[in-house]
Amino acid sequence: MAVSGHDDTRRRKINADDSGQALVEFAIAAIIMLILVFGLIDFSRAIYDQQVITNLTGEGCSMSSRGTSLTDTVTSVILSSAPLNLNASGRVIATSVFNNNGVLQVTGQVSQGGFVAASRIGVSGGLAHLPPAAVPQVNQTVFVTEVYYQYSSLTPIGKLLSRTILPSQMYDVAYY
Repeated sequence: MAVSGHDDTRRRKINADDSGQALVEFAIAAIIMLILVFGLIDFSRAIYDQQVITNLTGEGCSMSSRGTSLTDTVTSVILSSAPLNLNASGRVIATSVFNNNGVLQVTGQVSQGGFVAASRIGVSGGLAHLPPAAVPQVNQTVFVTEVYYQYSSLTPIGKLLSRTILPSQMYDVAYY
């Protein structure tokens, strides 16, 4: 029987120590991967929800400018807001603004939804505040649709990020 010059007990001891190190490395890597995946989920949802809100404001303004009443416009936007639940955690405000010889007046406004929010354009019967690019010509009307949405995260990491990075309230506006 030949004797090798290697000690097998030493080799087994090194392998036993390595298994504990591998377990610690796996735990650290798994935690980092979970944080990244959960953050990615909530960031992706926030981007998607913002895109849905942007599309809803454009559709609402398009409907109003084609002759749909403000009430029907708001109702239609809320009904077509899936997967968002604007009845419970959002608000849609449709406004018509008339340029009366350089004075912007809110001539009509309808608001609906479960989230309490005021229009950034103005109140019905009052003066309107529009960006210069959205001001209609004299004796013409511009229709404005605003959508507010209360965003809530799904994951624990998203809830942590919602205090600093992720928005808790989303908003979009369109002018036609």
